[in-house]
Amino acid sequence: MKTQMMRNLTLLLLLAFVLCSSVLSWKKEEFRTCNQTPFCKRARARKPGYSSLSAREIRIENGDLKANLIPTQNHENPEDQHASKPLILTLSVYQDGIVRLKIDEDPNLDPPKKRFEVPYVIVEEFDQTKLWLQTHSTEVDPSSSSSSSVVYLSDGYEAVLRHDPFEVYVREKGGKSVISLNSHGLFDFEQLKVKKQNGDENWEERFRGHTDTRPFGPQSISFDVSFYGADFVYGIPEHATSLALKPTRGPGVEESEPYRLFSLDVFEYLHESPFGLYGSIPFMISHGERTSGFFWLNAAEMQIDVLASGWDAESGISLPSSQSRVDTFWMSEAGVVDTFFFVGPGPKDVVRQYTGVTGRPAMPQLFATGYHQCRWNYRDEEDVEDVDSKFDEHDIPYDVLWLDIDHTIGRKYFTWDRALFPHPEEMQRKLFAKGRHMVAIVDAHIKRDDSYFVHKEATQKGYYVKDANGNDFEGWCWPGSSSYLDVLNPEIRSWFAEKFSIENYVGSTPSLYIWNDMNEPSVFNGPEITMPRDALHQGGVEHREVHNAYGYYFHMATSDGLLKRGDEKDRPFVLSRAFFAGSQRVGAVWTGDNTAEWEHLRVSVPMILTLGLTGISFSGADIGGFFGSPETKLKRNTELIRDAIHMRYTLLPYFYTLFREANTSGVPVARPLWMEFPSDKATFSNDEAFMVGNSLLVQGIYTEGSTTHKLEATEETVPAFQRSGTIIPRKDRFRRSSTQMVNDPYTLVIALNSSQKAEGEVYIDDGKSFAFTQGAYIHRRFVYADGKLTSLNVAPAALGGAQFSSECVIERIIVLGHSGVPKRALIEPEEKTAEIELGPLDLKLGLGSDFITIRKPNLPVAGDWTIKIV
Repeated sequence: MKTQMMRNLTLLLLLAFVLCSSVLSWKKEEFRTCNQTPFCKRARARKPGYSSLSAREIRIENGDLKANLIPTQNHENPEDQHASKPLILTLSVYQDGIVRLKIDEDPNLDPPKKRFEVPYVIVEEFDQTKLWLQTHSTEVDPSSSSSSSVVYLSDGYEAVLRHDPFEVYVREKGGKSVISLNSHGLFDFEQLKVKKQNGDENWEERFRGHTDTRPFGPQSISFDVSFYGADFVYGIPEHATSLALKPTRGPGVEESEPYRLFSLDVFEYLHESPFGLYGSIPFMISHGERTSGFFWLNAAEMQIDVLASGWDAESGISLPSSQSRVDTFWMSEAGVVDTFFFVGPGPKDVVRQYTGVTGRPAMPQLFATGYHQCRWNYRDEEDVEDVDSKFDEHDIPYDVLWLDIDHTIGRKYFTWDRALFPHPEEMQRKLFAKGRHMVAIVDAHIKRDDSYFVHKEATQKGYYVKDANGNDFEGWCWPGSSSYLDVLNPEIRSWFAEKFSIENYVGSTPSLYIWNDMNEPSVFNGPEITMPRDALHQGGVEHREVHNAYGYYFHMATSDGLLKRGDEKDRPFVLSRAFFAGSQRVGAVWTGDNTAEWEHLRVSVPMILTLGLTGISFSGADIGGFFGSPETKLKRNTELIRDAIHMRYTLLPYFYTLFREANTSGVPVARPLWMEFPSDKATFSNDEAFMVGNSLLVQGIYTEGSTTHKLEATEETVPAFQRSGTIIPRKDRFRRSSTQMVNDPYTLVIALNSSQKAEGEVYIDDGKSFAFTQGAYIHRRFVYADGKLTSLNVAPAALGGAQFSSECVIERIIVLGHSGVPKRALIEPEEKTAEIELGPLDLKLGLGSDFITIRKPNLPVAGDWTIKIV
């Protein structure tokens, strides 16, 4: 949704906070609750021990452990067993401690259709890490006489399939459990049906005047998942709630709604609510004495309960009591069981394992990590020029200016309203001359106008999603009557990608990048403001099965378009509102249409941290709010805005280095405290403070006035602390944009620990191309020990002769916490000296021998050298 409010969008926010007020207009009645969602209501009514499935015919087949799940009579609800047909269970193991569990209908028993499995999420490299099982062992529990099949997972871990009742879990070899599925017997799998001719089945569902035909009947899946050694669980975005997920059922729980994953256009959303927002990632992390993770690859609507301790007190089911445990209950409307168990054991291990399955985050262009300026809408070219000049006038750097829907002709994307923007190419080139870029919006709806070339082609080629009757689906969005591309189909994604070429997108230039909004998809007159669940995609896939991934596929098509435009040499920048597992490979996301109020400012932090935990490192929030405006008397003045943005630009070398770390390991840029301090229980539920990388701790200010956190902090400052034992690279010269900083010298800030040691890194490449994938980059590690700072090369040899060089130097080194009184700095191997001054620059901590500055050593950032303080 849109407003005339300024969108101050800083991607990957470093908390440039403003003071806000609020007006709420969230229409709760537009959206379904669990009780209004039949599959959720049914699943929640089931009691522990409900499942009656037994694993039979255990065998090794194609390197997997396979079994048939056979239903036995349910003594409580015999009529509730949906079908007597066996299900097929497949358990696979992979390198790095990953178990994949799939459960589906048996294709040999002629189900009405193949259940949907989500494509284009699992990366090809993951399949190559499969460990082909050769055998399994059988063990018998002497206390219950139940048998289990055990397979090797990795050093120290085993995967176990208990036969009757069936349960799957991962354990330390011969010891403690890590993760389990169906330990409480809540597994249920509603098999597809076909309506009998002249039968009396009535599978239709109705909500607010909309009818869902449900042609294959109820097809939901539900099961319990337990995390052992856990105190809290996190993840499953997107919700405007705390980082540590609060219980939704059980003793002492007042709020009874589960966490919903169903991507929707939710404007002015409520904070501290389990209601699902714009994106959906069914990945959960637990943390306590160990860390583990669970991912369900399923794009249908999902509801997830976090169960309070004692919820199962009357179940009669006994689980290991020597470990802390968090129980959860997962419910989905459709799809298959396609789940992944991640054993950790540390927080960074789990994130690495998950992104090993779904892909590492894309490496952004350098300009994209700077400040972005956006509002709905810049009126015309004169307005754009005026805003651009005001930034220069106020000495505020920025990198990107954004255009919303009204720059187009009648909200037809890939067009320009030439009355308002008569020279779009020249406008873009003027900004680019200052090192700045533009972003234009391309939403997921296509205006139904026979004179509009995109609609005309899509109609002729049959590229739109169909309604339940097989006609092009027609809904209402910003342009009025609209249709929606079936981006599940790779042929259609490829066709749409071609629309971003310079030839097809008339008025665009290579410095124009893209923003996908409304791609949940948003349908103003649809059920819950989205597409009907019985709409049809390629191959007869119902929209209910693919809904949560629709925005991801649209995002993918757009990103592919920019890749093609640049002959796959230019890293794309595409921001998306909707997202799914794998979106981190495609581009950035933001947290949607928030409100200018303190509570939304507060909740933006755990929202960003949660996205990082689930692979999406490149994310941000509308810092000043989207709806509403901050109170005039509370608005931050221009000087404070300038100071905050200048600090962001000073730290760009550090941020860019962290984005490279995310690109190679999956570890996020903005991190919960417990990711860096995993044994400190005080950090487990803290989402007011967070880490930027391993070196900076940021404590936000979320209330009016001042707050004391050992140091006094007001709304005019954002307290940030450098961790002892770390080294941070900076660039301290102020420029108009990040592009103009490329050749500027570096500053190193060294914070010594109690042992007078510190380490840090800097990563540098050309900031725009994919040459870095061939080794064309600089990666240096700085080590301070024994009074010496040494620069070491940690980049491997480049492939195929690819090289990147930089003439940048280090012109200043600030050392914090230095003991003794230094006299000079000796540079090796040049055998030169450099000046030393007492006291730091730009640290506002006064002068003293604890803080020294080495001025103008002029050391090559790409070189091997040592500098000794004597």
